Amino acid sequence: MSFFKKIFSKEKKETLDKGLEKSKESFFSKLSKAVAGKSKVDDDVLDNLEEVLVSSDVGVDTTLKIIDRIEERVARDKYLGTEELNQILRDEIAGLLSETNVGNETEFTIPENKKPYVLMVVGVNGVGKTTTIGKLASQFKKRGLKVVLGAADTFRAAAIDQLQVWADRVDVPIIRQEMGSDPASVAFDTLQSGVNQDADVIIIDTAGRLHNKVNLMNELSKIKRVMQKVVGDAPHDVLLVLDGSTGQNAFEQAKQFTKATEVTSLAVTKLDGTAKGGVVIGISDQFQIPVKYIGVGEGIDDLQVFNKYEFVDSFFK
Repeated sequence: MSFFKKIFSKEKKETLDKGLEKSKESFFSKLSKAVAGKSKVDDDVLDNLEEVLVSSDVGVDTTLKIIDRIEERVARDKYLGTEELNQILRDEIAGLLSETNVGNETEFTIPENKKPYVLMVVGVNGVGKTTTIGKLASQFKKRGLKVVLGAADTFRAAAIDQLQVWADRVDVPIIRQEMGSDPASVAFDTLQSGVNQDADVIIIDTAGRLHNKVNLMNELSKIKRVMQKVVGDAPHDVLLVLDGSTGQNAFEQAKQFTKATEVTSLAVTKLDGTAKGGVVIGISDQFQIPVKYIGVGEGIDDLQVFNKYEFVDSFFK
């Protein structure tokens, strides 16, 4: 069964290919060393492949699943040449990810029955949180949706100013208060303003501190409670932004944040500047939380919806 059919436009696919270039080059240089001098996939090759996958930030658990699948295939097909390994990896990783019911998106969409659709964005400082919010606002606006931003990361003046720059750039309204204001108060004002303006999407930025999980948990819980006074079932999505260039640290952050608050989706950024893109495969497999978006470049349109088949196809091209 082939999992690969043309889903993305040519332009979008080229952006994804380019964004994963460093990860791909690093992976294939390791893979070619792993199979050097070997003509068939044997135990030595599988041991080397395991090392390549782990060192490419795919993660130990996911790597073991991939190796198991390839071992089964070797046993079934009796002879597999090393020149086929690239294709086999592509198929088996796609097969593994197909068992999760996420990563099938092709466009930026929101549920039709939620208006306003409230998105709360969390993540530690420096992961590209504010940039992701700006790019999301741009994508939603392009689709004719009315977007309002809320600067509830009141811990840093720079965060408020940075979000203002994005609001100006994308030309969407922003609700902000002074640095040090109560974040829940900003969230409340943003939702009230969004409802009054008949907004389709409201995106709330939050502070990115994880050094004291209890404080973070309390703050995020308070923001949620206050938002629900305006929109009863808000937030509809809690998006955790992770920096893909940190590799296994992104795994760790995801674990910590999911303990601190109920995260419902993930965005993995900065994949274009790193060789650690394999982390997306591991995160997609390991977490019960869908990767919704990936950042594959600096441009405003270089935030893409995560489609697992296009991702694997580009990674193993």
